[in-house]
Amino acid sequence: MNADTSDQRGLIDSVRPYLEKESLAAFFLGMSSGFPYAMIGATLTTRLAQDGIDKKTVTAFTLAFLVYNLKVFWAWVVDGVNLPLLGRMGQRVSWMLLTGALVMAAVANLALVDPSADLGATVLAAVLVGVAGATFDIVIDAYRIETLKPYQLGTGSGMSQYGWRIGSAGAGALALVVSARYGWSAAYLFCALFALPAMLTALVLGEPARHRDPVGKKGVGDVVASIIGPFGEFFRRNGAWLVLVFILVHKVGDTLANLTFRLLFNDLGFSNDEIAIWDVGVGFWAYLIGIFIGGIAYTRMGLKRSVLVALVLMAVSNLSFAALAAAGHSNLGMAGAIGFENMASGYGGVVVVAYFSALCDLRYTASQYALISASASVIGRFATGTTAGGLIETMGYVNFYILTTLLALPGVVLFWWMGRSGLVDAAMGTAGEEKSDADPFA
Repeated sequence: MNADTSDQRGLIDSVRPYLEKESLAAFFLGMSSGFPYAMIGATLTTRLAQDGIDKKTVTAFTLAFLVYNLKVFWAWVVDGVNLPLLGRMGQRVSWMLLTGALVMAAVANLALVDPSADLGATVLAAVLVGVAGATFDIVIDAYRIETLKPYQLGTGSGMSQYGWRIGSAGAGALALVVSARYGWSAAYLFCALFALPAMLTALVLGEPARHRDPVGKKGVGDVVASIIGPFGEFFRRNGAWLVLVFILVHKVGDTLANLTFRLLFNDLGFSNDEIAIWDVGVGFWAYLIGIFIGGIAYTRMGLKRSVLVALVLMAVSNLSFAALAAAGHSNLGMAGAIGFENMASGYGGVVVVAYFSALCDLRYTASQYALISASASVIGRFATGTTAGGLIETMGYVNFYILTTLLALPGVVLFWWMGRSGLVDAAMGTAGEEKSDADPFA
């Protein structure tokens, strides 16, 4: 009986962190964060490819994602500017409502353009979704980090990734199914509703308890200091510049590969329904399994070892798409490639996001996480938009995905060295250093 009771308590204790309100909030925030990405990512790629747009033009559309990488330049506004009227509800809550409404409007605008009739209008609409989505992400990331207690960073990051996958996969699958029956305009209009979970979460929970307002601005010099201050604080840390180099290079190969998958599927002759079942469906469950494994690994292995394993897995996963390209149209092959890649991404999403969150100073959460998350994919997205289509046409898909695997190796080696030299710990921010009485890892 004692053994059974102990096992039951152990099971309850392992599940309880996922049911805490902060973790549940991270889940709903992640849902809304994921869907704009899907609208200008895989979904738009499929839409353009089906409209007969050539590969170089299709991959050039991924430059819309670069807006996410530029968000660092206006993130300070979210930290320091109080909105009129809405601002009475709190800094984070008011910005959540405003940016959520802007995302819905931008997606509705993208729904109304016709790529085959006016490619320029489609480019502008995609960029507007990127601007609105990036600003929405600034608020969502700050709200998540400031809502979670330090000991919840691993669990909360996992729940956020669960939500992100459900939001992105759900919006992507819904868009494919609805577009096949009612057209792409209806599909995008339906998907705009995915902004609501984050907005409702902010209304229910209110302003985060750990939110710290920066010192009030009075003159021009103070405003300039408010922009520079978050970045100055980060770069004064020991090893911060090397940490930034790691952030820049660690995901180059993974990003370059991920933004071209739908081109591969289209060229291999997969239908919308097949993509919805094998890419979105299998990928969804594989991602959830990867997140679950990542949560356990983060707790059992610690931050440094779990992140290193994630980097290796994400690098190797690109080889599975080289194998799919060599095999040709195969539902089993697509399921295997998508399954492995999404398990690796789900695992990496938990531990890498937890690490990036821990790097933030709570006074500048929005600005510093914007710097970190924007830097994490800028090189890969730029390379995709400018060279991916040409590389695929020149090298072929097999060699292209082998190349993306090799591009991931410098990040693996650099993080291993940072862990060995102590720079991972030295550059940590207050979001990861502060402990609470309830922290089981203190």
